[in-house]
Amino acid sequence: MPANDDELRQRLVDELHRIEEDALFSSKGHFNASQRWKTANSWLGIPTAIMSGLAGASALSQFDHHNVVAGALALLVGAITAVVTFLNPSEQSATHRGFGNRFNALKNKCRLAAQLDGVQLSTTELRQTVIELSTERDQLNEDSPGISRAAFERARKGIEEGEADYRVDRRGPGNGADS
Repeated sequence: MPANDDELRQRLVDELHRIEEDALFSSKGHFNASQRWKTANSWLGIPTAIMSGLAGASALSQFDHHNVVAGALALLVGAITAVVTFLNPSEQSATHRGFGNRFNALKNKCRLAAQLDGVQLSTTELRQTVIELSTERDQLNEDSPGISRAAFERARKGIEEGEADYRVDRRGPGNGADS
């Protein structure tokens, strides 16, 4: 148990920072996963459209060997279309982007709660805020699709390289306008 109100307040603010960090990693991981699915959609969709056009043009030509080309292209188009339908990379990308945005919103709520509410709210009110934000994080974790290890590692690397830092935070608190 905390010895006093100040110690409890600090523990609550620390927990807000933990939730904020969790949300940051989850947000960036989902944005990375979204980009991967968007790329997969392009890599599968564009060649499929091109081959479909070639198959149609080849089928309309008058030489018999073109029918073989048309048939092979049609089979390939069918196979890729089946893969795209099964994986649905466009929807996967949108889903991950949506969860990336939701985790990002949670991160922002935590940052504001820690930086602003942490000094103004009573410890009882601050504790309630921590519980609500923790519950929101837990629900997002439960509802969101998993991300690949590669998406997580890219997120971690980007965060460690400062991609998620704000310029104002690099200046330090209370240092005034940008120089």
